[in-house]
Amino acid sequence: MAEKWIKKGYPVRLVLRIVGISPSTYYWRRSNVLKGPARQGGRPKPGYVYARNGRRVSDEAVKDLLRSAIEGDGYPYGYRKLTHWLRREHDLVINKKRVYRLCTEMGVLLPQRPRRRRQARRISCNREVVTANQVWETDIKYGYIAGERRFFFVQTILDVADRMVIDYHIGLTCTADQAAQTLTGALERRKQEFGRQRPVIRSDNGPQFTSKAWVEICDAHGIDYEHIPVRTPNKNAHIEAFHALLEDECLSRYEFQTFAEAYVAVVEYMNYYNTRRIHGSLGYRTPVEYHEAIMRNQEKMAPIRL
Repeated sequence: MAEKWIKKGYPVRLVLRIVGISPSTYYWRRSNVLKGPARQGGRPKPGYVYARNGRRVSDEAVKDLLRSAIEGDGYPYGYRKLTHWLRREHDLVINKKRVYRLCTEMGVLLPQRPRRRRQARRISCNREVVTANQVWETDIKYGYIAGERRFFFVQTILDVADRMVIDYHIGLTCTADQAAQTLTGALERRKQEFGRQRPVIRSDNGPQFTSKAWVEICDAHGIDYEHIPVRTPNKNAHIEAFHALLEDECLSRYEFQTFAEAYVAVVEYMNYYNTRRIHGSLGYRTPVEYHEAIMRNQEKMAPIRL
C-alpha cells in the first residue's frame, strides 16, 4: 500500500506516517526484500588475501600454510593463535574471522571446552536473629609465616546470636572440600540443639562458598546458605569483627617461624575467645556462658537485625 502511493509521487515520510510504518523498516524492506534474495548473502568472498609486500595469496595457499603449521610442527593452536602465526611467519594481512572460516572448511578446529554451570547465587536477605543457631556466618582470614615466607588460612564459623566460634579450619590451604568439612564439623557439634529449623549459613562470594562441594554439603544437611552482595562486608559484620580481633589480639603479636607455631597460637586464641574473653555486647560474659544461658532459657536476647 505504501509503495503504491510513493510511486505516485507522494512524499515518502508523509505516506509512512499515515500508514504507521517507520522509515527504518521501510528502507530495510526496500533494500533486502524488494530487491530480491541476491542481497541476503552479503558481499562475495574474494578468495584471497594480501601479504604485506602486496603479493596476493589465495585461500587454498593459506590452507596449505595452515596444514604445514598443524601437521609439520604440531602447533596445538586455535584459530586466534593461527591468525597471529600467519601474520608473524608469512606477513599476511588476515583477520581471525577468515582464519576461522578456513579452519572450519578444513575441519581442523580444536574442540570447544564445555562450559561449567555456575551455581546459582542466593543473595542474603534482611533477617532478625532472636536465638542461637538461627544464622551462622563464615569467612576466611589470612595469616603470614615469616620463617617460611608463605601464608596460612583460618576459616571460622561463628554464631551471630552468641558470638561463639562453633568450628574452624587452620591450614596452608583452604579448598572447597576443606571448607565443607569445617561446616560438617560445626553441624556435628550442635546437632543436639537443632529443632525443626536448621541454621542459615551466610558467607561472602569466595570460591569455597560458591563451589559444588559447599552446595552439596548444605543440601545434604538440609540447611540454607546465602551470599552477601558484592562489596557489602557489613552484611557479614560479626565474622568480620571477629577476624579483626583475631588479627589484633593474636596474629599481629607474633612473627611466626613455622606453621606449627601459627597453628598452636591460633588454637589457643580460639579457646581463649570462647571460654575466657568477655564481651560487652553479651552482658560482660563469654560466648560459652551466653550460649548456655540461651539454651537454658535464662536469657532473652535483644533482636539482632542483619
